[in-house]
Parts: sequence; C-alpha cells; structure tokens
Amino acid sequence: MNIVPTQTNSTNMDTDQAYRYWRIQLMVSMYVGYAVFYFTRKSYNFALPGMLIDLGMDYSDFGLLGTMFYLTYGVSKFVSGLMIDRSRSRYFMGLGLIATGIVNIAFGFSSSLLAFTLLWTINAFFQGWGWPACAKILTSWYSRSERGFWWSIWNTCHNLSGALIPITIGFISLNFGWRYGFIVPGCGAVLVGIWLCYRIQEKPTHIGLPSVGQWRNDSLELEHEKEGQGLSFNVAVYRYVLTNRYIWLLCGSYLLVYVVRIAINDWGALYLVERHSYDVLSANSAVSMFEVGGFLGSLFGGWGSDRYFHGNRAPMNLIFALGIFASVAALWLTPVQHIGFLAGCFFCIGFFVFGPQMMIGMAAAECARKDLAGTATGFIGLFSYFGAALASYPMSLAIEHWGWEGFFCLITAAAAVISLQLLPFIKAQQPSSDDELPIS
Repeated sequence: MNIVPTQTNSTNMDTDQAYRYWRIQLMVSMYVGYAVFYFTRKSYNFALPGMLIDLGMDYSDFGLLGTMFYLTYGVSKFVSGLMIDRSRSRYFMGLGLIATGIVNIAFGFSSSLLAFTLLWTINAFFQGWGWPACAKILTSWYSRSERGFWWSIWNTCHNLSGALIPITIGFISLNFGWRYGFIVPGCGAVLVGIWLCYRIQEKPTHIGLPSVGQWRNDSLELEHEKEGQGLSFNVAVYRYVLTNRYIWLLCGSYLLVYVVRIAINDWGALYLVERHSYDVLSANSAVSMFEVGGFLGSLFGGWGSDRYFHGNRAPMNLIFALGIFASVAALWLTPVQHIGFLAGCFFCIGFFVFGPQMMIGMAAAECARKDLAGTATGFIGLFSYFGAALASYPMSLAIEHWGWEGFFCLITAAAAVISLQLLPFIKAQQPSSDDELPIS
C-alpha cells in the first residue's frame, strides 16, 4: 500500500501532494464502498421473483421485510452517526460492509420467513454505518467552497449501482438461482470491506496534515471549524442538532424528498402499465431514465451550488424542489401518451429529486458543528427512511382507495411542501454571531 508520508512540519509542496493523493484515494474508496453497500441492500429487490417461485410465500410476507428494513436502517443511521462522531472511527465503514456481507451470505442459505426477517433487520443495522462515515470524510477532506462538486461525484454511486444491480442480480439469479443473488454480493462486500479498513483516513489532522480550511484558506470553512469549540459532545449534539431549527426543517424536507423518490421508483412502472397500457419491458425502460436523470442532477446540483451560490446550498435546493413539483405534475397531468415523453418526465423527476437528496444531506453537515457531520446527517437520514416507509405500504393503501389520482395528489403536495420548508434557508448563509448557528 503506497501511502504518502506526511509530518506536521511538512513543506507546502509535501502538504499539497499529500492532500491531492488522499482526496482521490478516499473518493475512490467511498465510491466503491458505498456502491457495494447498495448491492447488499438492493439484492433483495431483484432476487424477489425467484424467491416467490421457490419458497411459495406471499407478497405481504416480503413486504414486512421491506418495512422492517427501512425503519431499522433509518434508526441505525442516527445511532451510527453518534458513534462515528464520538470516536476515531477509521474502520467503521469497512467493518459495517464486512458485517452486511456476512448477513447476505447467511440470507442466501436461509429459507424461513423468521430467518429472513431477523437477518434483513440485522443487515439494515449494519447498512446504516455507511452514510454517516462518508459524510464525515467528505466534510473533513473537502472544504465548503468545493464540497458540492465532490459530494455530488460521490452521490452518483447511488445511480451507477442502481443501474447495475438489476442487470447483475438478475443475471446471477437467472443462471445460478436466487440464493447466489445474495451470496455473490455478500462475498464481494466482505472483500471490499477488508480493503476499506486499510484505505480510510478519517481526518487530515490524524495523519499530520492541516485542516482542509487552513490548507485551502477557505473563509467559510475556517469559520465552520471554529464554531462551537469547547463544548462537550452531549451539549454540542443538543445545541447544534437536536434543537437546531434548521436541522428540523431539513428533516421535514428530506422526509418528503424520499416520499417522492421511493414512490416514483417503486410505483412508476406499475403506473405506466395500468394507466398507459405499456408492457412491462417498455415501462421498466422508461422508469430507468429516473436513475439517468438522477446521475446528472446530482452532479449539476453540487457543482451549481458551488459555482453560482458560493457554497450556499439553499437556492439550488429551492430551484430543484420547484422542478420536482413541475415534473411530477407533468407526468400526472399531461395528455401525451408517447413513451418517449413519459420517459422524459421520469428523467426530469430523477434529475430534480437527486439534487436535493444529495444537497440536503450536505446542508445538514454544514448546519451542525464541524465534527458533528455524522450525527447531523444520520439524524436527517432517520427521517428520510420514515419517508421511504410512508412511500411503501401506506402509499399502496392510497392507490387502492383513491387510485392513481390519489397517488399523484399526495406526491405533488409533498413536492410543494418541500419548497415551503426550504424557503427559510435562502438568507441563511450569513456570518455567525455568538448567539446564532452557522447554517448552509
């Protein structure tokens, strides 16, 4: 393993070289690591047809697994965020991935609903270790004026892995059986987890480098680094997370972003089949544009918030929230039946959803004290998966009782409320005083 040696008395050239080296290495590590987390999380969705045929279980049996997963995963994000911020947690992401890989392998050898429920709930707990760890690294190694670009690059691993998982798991399940759809990703996760344990460096200061704010001479970052120093961990969590009104607004908006994201992703193909009478292949192809739009939306949202708003995430978040409202309304109300136009609507929804999905998490890290990035992002992550849970079973009840009009009324209203919740952030990036929290 080639590690650039760095001491506290390094020259500027040595520091620059070390930063360039580690920032690229860490981005590759986080990108690959979180993509594999995604594989061991979504393997269940695409191995499900084979499981239904082989085991003879009902849809409601597997619906229970999804509900348990979402709720446990949301709680785990917050708990692991607290753990990561309270300790030097260099190995946290790698150990979490190793554990989730072992659980996937065990899942592949199981056959009873009780075993499935227990194992998938344990999987959800260890899955929650990935996101706060990445948030802490992104906050520690990339400064305020550039973080949007780097965070958006990392966030595209959701879309890349989301596009690869159906093909990969489908191929494995078709040729080797559904059990290998869990065993193969599980083995890969164990190997990548071991690799991550050797690759992750939590903070620049842990290897003798200056902080990223000092290195880049970023005034907003330097201000953020000084905020709340001297407070105990518990007091800082209470002041900068639990009683921070801006964090609570982000929680509400994140919940609704996930309602829209999961609802469109999970129910979009069925809508095209039932309402527009397309075959399953055409419907799935149109919905796949949701991930393509999300890939580009993440990149543009992060880059645009840096380029046009100097690190203030609020204006770009508001623009994207209005875009969610318009694109969802277009999919619902347009009289056009052409599959190309409908696929374009899914592309636009993905573009506008994944921008806030990425930037709201980043804004939470920047609202809280610098060393509470894991806690802040974990806390809003808890609410995001409450939103995911609402988009699953409760949304199915809405469709049964009120049809697709009820479905679109709910997610269009959610998109409108997102915009209202983000309005207070427009003037939020102001120099902080002793009595006012710095916010994004």
